[in-house]
Amino acid sequence: MQWISTISLWLIPIMIGFILIYGTLKKVPTYEVFVEGGKEGVKIAISIIPFLIGMLVAITVFRESGALEFFVGLIRPALLALGIPPEIVPLAIIRPISGTAALGMMSDIVAAYGPDSFIGRLASTLQGSTDTTLYVLTVYFGAVGIRKMGDALKVGLLADLVGIAAAIFIVTIMFG
Repeated sequence: MQWISTISLWLIPIMIGFILIYGTLKKVPTYEVFVEGGKEGVKIAISIIPFLIGMLVAITVFRESGALEFFVGLIRPALLALGIPPEIVPLAIIRPISGTAALGMMSDIVAAYGPDSFIGRLASTLQGSTDTTLYVLTVYFGAVGIRKMGDALKVGLLADLVGIAAAIFIVTIMFG
């Protein structure tokens, strides 16, 4: 296992060195290109701040208003009939919106039920099988000025739904 630690320690510096040497051999002004990339990165970081604030406010309002708990209460009987723990629904709803909020919810679930419980395993698998679709669309598409994102939204949410279903199915088969 020591060799994995050694590789992980040296992999990024070696890659950066390789890129710099390759660029220099190809007569690319590597330092100037690096500085231009840094400037562009700072501009993008500043341009996404309003989108980040909007997403954070929306998530906070959704959670603190009680709307999330109300929705889970409405669908609780159907979930129990399907064998899906209702405790997992807030994570499934928040995950496409915010990875950080979802990670916090997953941590709370694991702390409450244990990492080896069915719900803990399901929460962990769900966290890894879906993406932050709405976050990506809002922040990154908004930052580059893409306004028509209907198809990307549909495909992203469908992929999240498939990921949620697959997580429930696989964890139920493996650990249910």
